[in-house]
Amino acid sequence: MAPWALLSSGVLVRTGHTVLTWGITLVLFLHDTGSLLLYLAVSLMDPGYVNVQPQPQEDPKEEQMAMVPQAIPLRRCRYCLVLQPLRARHCRECRRCVRRYDHHCPWMENCVGERNHPLFVVYLALQLVVLLWGLYLAWSGLRFFQPWGLWLRSSGLLFITFLLLSLFALVAGLLLASHLYLAASNTTTWEFISSYRIAYLRQCSSNPFDRGLTRNLAHFFCGWPSGSWETLWAEDEEESSSQAI
Repeated sequence: MAPWALLSSGVLVRTGHTVLTWGITLVLFLHDTGSLLLYLAVSLMDPGYVNVQPQPQEDPKEEQMAMVPQAIPLRRCRYCLVLQPLRARHCRECRRCVRRYDHHCPWMENCVGERNHPLFVVYLALQLVVLLWGLYLAWSGLRFFQPWGLWLRSSGLLFITFLLLSLFALVAGLLLASHLYLAASNTTTWEFISSYRIAYLRQCSSNPFDRGLTRNLAHFFCGWPSGSWETLWAEDEEESSSQAI
């Protein structure tokens, strides 16, 4: 038999179908495993809790005030009585103060903060990819060139599934886009929504933590370049003062 006879259309079609079938199975298996691991990581890990240590209820000392030059006094949480670092906030559901607090996610039953925010964004991206894949599969299974009654019996449930997947994909896409915007501008959901209530933002004409798109994303996903929020805030204040003069 000639070697090229093995490359007939039938063999190629069967080979392609086999590779595609096993590839889809592998992708779905890896998705289920990866999605579960990401969910557990985001929901169970420490989001960046501020260490709770017994502290006397007194005004901050001079060295504590010096952490924020020119300065905003560090706020003492009225629930845990700790001095909150800049960008921290108390979560009533978790009953802890969280560094770089973004929001409390009821689906994760955990806060999204300094440590798990990047994983939360990756989890949203993975869920969106799978929902779009499900939409493609549902759409490819619909047959519209049928009488209405027959179509409703054969494809009605699949069409409802398609509509639900579309809704979930829209929500996941909006969430992912909003958190990518927050990461790119180095802000949080809490700061974006309530900037007028936050003392360290009310005094600034712009976001004092924004270091540019590249640096913001590098710091968000990789932790580089490092630096304290207090230093960035103070630098922004100095620039604002020099411009005003």
